[in-house]
Amino acid sequence: MKNTRQPIPKPAFSDPLADVLRPGQSVELLKELHILTRDGKLNQDSRRKLKQVTHLCNFIEPLLNEVLGRHDTLTLADHGAGKSYLGFILYDLYLKERPGSHIYGIETRDELVEKSRALAAKLGFSRMSFINTTVAESTQSAQLPARIDIVTALHACNTATDDAIQFALAKQARHIVLVPCCQAEVATVLRKHKNASFGKTPLSEIWRHPIHTREFGSHLTNVLRCLQLEAHGYQLTVTELVGWEHSMKNELIIATRTGAPRGNARERLQQILQELNLQELEGRFLAPAQV
Repeated sequence: MKNTRQPIPKPAFSDPLADVLRPGQSVELLKELHILTRDGKLNQDSRRKLKQVTHLCNFIEPLLNEVLGRHDTLTLADHGAGKSYLGFILYDLYLKERPGSHIYGIETRDELVEKSRALAAKLGFSRMSFINTTVAESTQSAQLPARIDIVTALHACNTATDDAIQFALAKQARHIVLVPCCQAEVATVLRKHKNASFGKTPLSEIWRHPIHTREFGSHLTNVLRCLQLEAHGYQLTVTELVGWEHSMKNELIIATRTGAPRGNARERLQQILQELNLQELEGRFLAPAQV
């Protein structure tokens, strides 16, 4: 009897990179950033890193499109740029074909600034500049334009995030993207006035124990930052950047300037500082923008 059964087709070969790379994304760039291995492969750690950066890019892409939809130029300043993963990938995916765009990476470590400059030159990313200065000093830097459309600060430690906010306010940024990290200043002031706070408010029980002081101080810092931005006419989205399995420092704050301050934001901010015995921080959170 003739066998009429058809052979079971072999599954088509699947390229693992096709599942994670965007169309036209530079493999050479990802190798240079050590997201891909030298032979173009992904390991578990690099897959996680690429997933994180891509996830963040998905949030930033609409902001880029909004600015470019208004006019043909775009400037983006990335504070605490480090190895400039974000800046390079944003440029590669969205801006290399937009001649009116420019990315500025701001970083204090000499070796990282030089490596980023060399990589941009090697890849022909001519509209990327890397500036060796602190976030606080960058506001007055002649190497940066008077206006910046988008400001990013990812894991800029402690008060560097606040300096990035001041920079964004001074540059009248349209959008601000923050992933705060290592907020110690507010917790330090809470700890400093803990005994006085015990007699002032029962809310001091929230930060009675050291671990609670640290965690509450971190959370409170971001609440104060959000009120500060709202007082300056920004509308906010606060969400998670990635799942908890990747990072505990994953709060993402996206601010868009509307020019209409929230009516009671400044008053609320001042009341919180007074209620929690944090008046000495008024200069940081309530000071007007230095234009």
